[in-house]
Amino acid sequence: MQTRRIGDLDISAIGLGAMPMSIEGRPDEARSLATIHAALDAGVTLIDTADAYHLHADEVGHNETLIAKALARHDRGRDVLVATKGGHLRPGDGSWTLDGSPAHLRAACEASLRRLGVDAIGLYQFHRPDPRIPYEESVGAVRELLDEGKIRAAGISNANPEQIRQANDILGGRLVAVQNQFSPAFRSSEPELRLCDELGIAFLPWSPLGGISRARELGSSYAPFAHVAEAHGASPQRVCLAWMLALSPVVVPIPGASRPETILDSLAAADLVLTAAELAELDAAV
Repeated sequence: MQTRRIGDLDISAIGLGAMPMSIEGRPDEARSLATIHAALDAGVTLIDTADAYHLHADEVGHNETLIAKALARHDRGRDVLVATKGGHLRPGDGSWTLDGSPAHLRAACEASLRRLGVDAIGLYQFHRPDPRIPYEESVGAVRELLDEGKIRAAGISNANPEQIRQANDILGGRLVAVQNQFSPAFRSSEPELRLCDELGIAFLPWSPLGGISRARELGSSYAPFAHVAEAHGASPQRVCLAWMLALSPVVVPIPGASRPETILDSLAAADLVLTAAELAELDAAV
């Protein structure tokens, strides 16, 4: 598995997005554990989660607990950077709400520490700006957690360029990751990607294949991805991730998966080399 950088850590060039294993349509625990272990066996050293990745109101942190169990049962579990997030909530009725208050973020971080069973969280990210709370207060809370050693590295998610610069300033130049939606169907985060490239901050695209409900249709929605995939004997999804990796060395896709075969196909993108002509064809398609 090729590697990239998040802060001062070398991590796998492609991570595992664990959200599908805890929300609507989630598989049973046995299949989820098998999926995580397949990823670890293939060299994954980055797993993305959040306390809000759950289904019912009484199971906050379901995904974090699942990951902790999987890592404890694998001999490479200690080598994994777990990136979790706080500031998003799920009341249990299918909706998503926000709480970016410093008090909530501190309590959420403490709860995540307990669920993950660690002394410090490898990468903690402010999940989504809360319009009721000044952004500097939310990021300031993350800075305090970093200064106190509760977290080893700090990131933000769903941020615009101004917020990226602001967060990096508040964190004293210690912002190491930005996690935004980015895919062939969602290119509006390109300014954020370019800024991260300029600043040397890891850019983690979420839903890089278009989301759970649309990933399977990527090849039919964007014919050039299917065309290039056929030439390489690969899936359009694998080609998509290889194209994304070629955009910048700071890009670290985190495709979601809930089946071993799905994450293994995604991980193979790290070794798929696309020609300049193929990359140009894919760029023109989206």
